[in-house]
Amino acid sequence: MSGCTSAALQLQIHPPVGSNQRLRSPIRIRRIPTRPQFGVRCAIGAEEETKRATTTTVVKNGEDSLEICRVLNGMWQTSGGWGPIDRDSAVDAMLTYADSGLTTFDMADHYGPAEDLYGIFINRVRRERPPELLEQVRGLTKWVPPPVKMTSEYVRDNINRSRRRMDVASLDMLQFHWWDYSNPGYLDALKHITDLKEEGKIKTVALTNFDTERLHIILENGIPVVSNQVQHSIVDMWPQQRMAELCQLTGVQLITYGTVMGGLLSEKFLDANISIPFAGPPLDTPSLQKYKRMVDTWGGWSLFQTLLKTLKKVASKHMVSIPTVAVRYILDQPGVAGSMVGVRLGLSEHIKDTSAIFSLKLDEEDFNSINEVSKNGRDLINIIGDCGDEYRR
Repeated sequence: MSGCTSAALQLQIHPPVGSNQRLRSPIRIRRIPTRPQFGVRCAIGAEEETKRATTTTVVKNGEDSLEICRVLNGMWQTSGGWGPIDRDSAVDAMLTYADSGLTTFDMADHYGPAEDLYGIFINRVRRERPPELLEQVRGLTKWVPPPVKMTSEYVRDNINRSRRRMDVASLDMLQFHWWDYSNPGYLDALKHITDLKEEGKIKTVALTNFDTERLHIILENGIPVVSNQVQHSIVDMWPQQRMAELCQLTGVQLITYGTVMGGLLSEKFLDANISIPFAGPPLDTPSLQKYKRMVDTWGGWSLFQTLLKTLKKVASKHMVSIPTVAVRYILDQPGVAGSMVGVRLGLSEHIKDTSAIFSLKLDEEDFNSINEVSKNGRDLINIIGDCGDEYRR
């Protein structure tokens, strides 16, 4: 680590007071390429191999690795607030996404029926699809426990519940969230999660909404984290500060959500006047309401309209949509392995726009025009804090 002067690496890392977590081997800081390394399977044809190299990537830590689609199907929308979910229609939609090459699904223990829907879906894949598709499908889930004592039995019971709901012997990825950093129990929980990984009940260990300081502590305690899921869009670029720097040095990668801001980054809201009731598109979902607050904090609706007009110009140049440009821009940022696009299963679908993300190549002119608008917004890290701090203020 000699010669490294970044703020992230100047953190003084000590085990939290009162923690009985044993220190494992320290992390190895290493330089990694700016762009993620893409996974390729050798047993497929050249055309399919080229396609998979642009659509998938591998997140890894040591011997732990998982190939995922770079655009993930986010299932927060199954938790209520986006419309009723019909089980059969939802599972049919999941099969359609998987058949289209969008094979990675992201969910959580508290996203309503999400894990149960995945269990029904994966069983249909086993029965109705070729083995090759089953090998490509990934189910990533999150565990968001209350701040109670993290005993081995408690952690095991909760992970086993997700395994039963998703009907899998081993979770592809368990992404862990913790509400209160003043409670050091997150290290105990992650130790037990790692033990379950070593038993084969979890394939890869990951985080969601952890900040740079705590990620560093976790890595110093020898937890084999492969990724950290964080909010990241053209409006909220804070992960490209301290977090991305540490990720590049350690090999941990970012999976991003909120990348199209619940649909705000789309043609639907271009030139929309939402200040007059019923005059523009309604902000009628939890995600639209959440990210509208983020727009207000960043710079307001007028600056956001300038951003949408810029994105529309880029999108028209490449004959794609605004959301396609918004996701491609974030996928091209340092440390980003994949980005989430929410799916309203059985209600609407966006497979064509999503698939276009993989073939879109933004040029220097595109990046410069987007950056020119983005830099006029407020620096959210100075207002809100580091990654995940929006949930802890």
